[in-house]
Amino acid sequence: MLRHRAGSAAATLIALATGVMILMSMGTLVESGLRFRATPQRYAAADLVVANRDITLTSESFDGDTTRTTLPLPEGGTVPATLAEQIRQLPGVAAAVADSSIAVVPLEAASVPADGHGWSSAALTPYRLVAGSPPRADGEVVVDARLAAAGALRPGGEADLLVGGDTRRYRISGVAEQTAGTGPTDGSGQPAAVFFTDGHAAEVAPHPGRADAIGVVTATGADRAEVSAAVRRLARAAGVETYTGEDRGLVAPSDAAARGLLVTVGAAFGGYVGMLIVFVVAGTVGLSVRHRRRDLALLRAIAATPGQVRSMIMAEAALVSGAAAVPGVLAGAVASRWVQGELVTRGFVPETFPMATGVLPAVAAVLATTLVAVLSALIAARRVTAIRPTEALAEVAVEPAGNGRVRLVAGLVTLAGATSSSAFTVGASGQAALAGAIGMLYLFVLAVGLLAPWINRFAARLLAPVLRRVWGASGYLASANLRANAQGMATVLTALVLAVGFGGSVWFLQDNLQRQTIAQSRDGMLAQRALVSPAGLPATAAEEIRRIPGVQAATGVRRTAVIVEIFDGAETVDARAIDPAGAAATTDLAVTEGNLADLTGASMAVSSIRASAQGWEVGDEVQLWLGDGTQTRLRVAAVYQRGLGFGDIILDRQAVAGHTARNLDDEVLIRTAPGEDADTALAGLAARYPTSTLVRTDDLTGRLARDLAVSAWLNKLLIGVMVGYAALAAANTMVIAALSRRRELAVLRLTGVTRQQIKNMIHAEQAGLLGVAVAIGGAVAALTLAAVVNALTGNPIPYVPPLGGVAVLGGATLLALTTTVIPVGRLLRTSPTEDIGPRE
Repeated sequence: MLRHRAGSAAATLIALATGVMILMSMGTLVESGLRFRATPQRYAAADLVVANRDITLTSESFDGDTTRTTLPLPEGGTVPATLAEQIRQLPGVAAAVADSSIAVVPLEAASVPADGHGWSSAALTPYRLVAGSPPRADGEVVVDARLAAAGALRPGGEADLLVGGDTRRYRISGVAEQTAGTGPTDGSGQPAAVFFTDGHAAEVAPHPGRADAIGVVTATGADRAEVSAAVRRLARAAGVETYTGEDRGLVAPSDAAARGLLVTVGAAFGGYVGMLIVFVVAGTVGLSVRHRRRDLALLRAIAATPGQVRSMIMAEAALVSGAAAVPGVLAGAVASRWVQGELVTRGFVPETFPMATGVLPAVAAVLATTLVAVLSALIAARRVTAIRPTEALAEVAVEPAGNGRVRLVAGLVTLAGATSSSAFTVGASGQAALAGAIGMLYLFVLAVGLLAPWINRFAARLLAPVLRRVWGASGYLASANLRANAQGMATVLTALVLAVGFGGSVWFLQDNLQRQTIAQSRDGMLAQRALVSPAGLPATAAEEIRRIPGVQAATGVRRTAVIVEIFDGAETVDARAIDPAGAAATTDLAVTEGNLADLTGASMAVSSIRASAQGWEVGDEVQLWLGDGTQTRLRVAAVYQRGLGFGDIILDRQAVAGHTARNLDDEVLIRTAPGEDADTALAGLAARYPTSTLVRTDDLTGRLARDLAVSAWLNKLLIGVMVGYAALAAANTMVIAALSRRRELAVLRLTGVTRQQIKNMIHAEQAGLLGVAVAIGGAVAALTLAAVVNALTGNPIPYVPPLGGVAVLGGATLLALTTTVIPVGRLLRTSPTEDIGPRE
């Protein structure tokens, strides 16, 4: 069977191998994330670490079920510094050190990332002195050996450090390095360290009275289990957690974020693509079996039992799946390495992050695709194997008239579900809207697949006059073929709708988001200049800028995030904290309700999309959690439209003081009076803040566009894979359908139809089928795109790039024509007397 049906077997093999490749590469990402175990580095010498790195919120759904949502704290949580003294008093505790990370830039070695700490915390890694002595005065520091090597720093010398946004000069009292055997000593995995005296570290720390973590060392001979239990009781009373063993590595912000990203991306991509693979493989295998009904009927007529035929079909599917496993796994290994390289290059994953070999994902991908292929083949053959042998031959003579009420009802129910899902997507926001759009798209495509026979028959009758008028006798034959083969062309229609729907909706969604974000940022920016610094700027920088002659207004901005409750849990929302003084002169948020002047430490402004999604109105008291997990209640003072360009929530800088990781401004927006030239004075001020740069605000928009392009790469990767696989499905199904028409075309030629008339007939069929697919796929794409763009941007009319629209429509047209015209042209080059036989 496989030898004599090489075309359909090759199409099935390609679909299966591609599915294995995609599932394996996505599975490798998930396995890498799940297998990752953070190596304790910063706290390698601590037996226990008390910290606060995530938050768990409990909500009750409409049906009374309780939902618990755990989210990482965007700014990293803190613990009370006084908790260290309480732990220190516990029996069996040798030391309990409160540790805070301080933003530090050693100007002599600015290329080496560094953090500041108190000297007592050096024992938690541990570090050991290799030269000099510990710091004994506030003006002394011990530097990491990496910094000493990069900046030629020696004990007794001096170094300028950017601490808390201000430049300070310190005397170097010593040089320290990590003790061998406790973790990487070359700097991989954690920043270099600068150690102050404990008192000075507490003075310059960003969170007065609080610490990032508390490292606990148990006494020699103490029962660690008892000490751990006692520390946990104190920690829980303070609302924080205790980490032991390998979990200590999760406290330091290193590879934990990459681990979550890999699991989330791999699972999401694998889930969506997995559903698509079921569509593609089931359609390809099913169509292949369907076009072999004559062979199967002949087997039944010569006494093959239904069980024997089903066993043969399952064996064929398993054999093709096994053959597809080899190229699929090899391609999956290459794809996995490529994806890993792209993730590292674009900054999503550290270069040192350990990636899995992919053996388990390869096995799982092969088993999954084999199972889908075998079940699809078995289901597709159920019609021929379920009837008597004599009826089987009659069954294949003509297209079966009935399609089944179950399929019709299922299609109508799915269509109703897709329609209701679109209503949900319009009312949702953020990731919920995006997930709803993808789900809605799948439901619409599934509904088209189920209702395809009825759609094809209706379209054939509707298009018959047009086809006859344009193509004459060939158009008449085309309309007759479309009606007679309505069920056989269902898979082709579904594949085309799938390709057009995905290509015309999800891909353009990223273009809409980027376009709207950049437009809102550009239109709402009234400032002409900005002082930006990757190391952060102190709050005094904006005050100094305001005093420069010619400066009309200066607004300090620090980017952060907050956590808000949603209907089924909680989510992290981007926010900006600003100095309200003069903010209306530097930015135009397009306020629609309330007044930005009312923004205080007890209030906030929200975007119209966020306000609509949350049901917030001006004057409402809203509960939310700041980036470090601090719960607060803020009044909604204003609602504005430009949320994509400036964040969903605007806070007073006072509201987040002490609740961000650095407690520094990221930039200062500067507006000068008309006709005034303050660039020279501003440049002089920028020179007093090392690592800062004075830029035009147009450059900020350009940087935003580049950042968005990088962040959108992951989504476009998923979309590209999905659209490509959908196009592969369309190509496979149309090639199989074309090759299966050998006998039909031979009969037409023997009855006097010329080759040109047959070609015109094929063109007419493709025009009709493609027109229906483009109309339905375009409608689905437009509805999906409009719903999600309206939910995310508030704009009911989505943007479709002209070249993008031409690419989708032209690509679908080219795909339909080449995958049908080329195989049919090959069939027409042989003698009709040779093709009248049953061979493929």
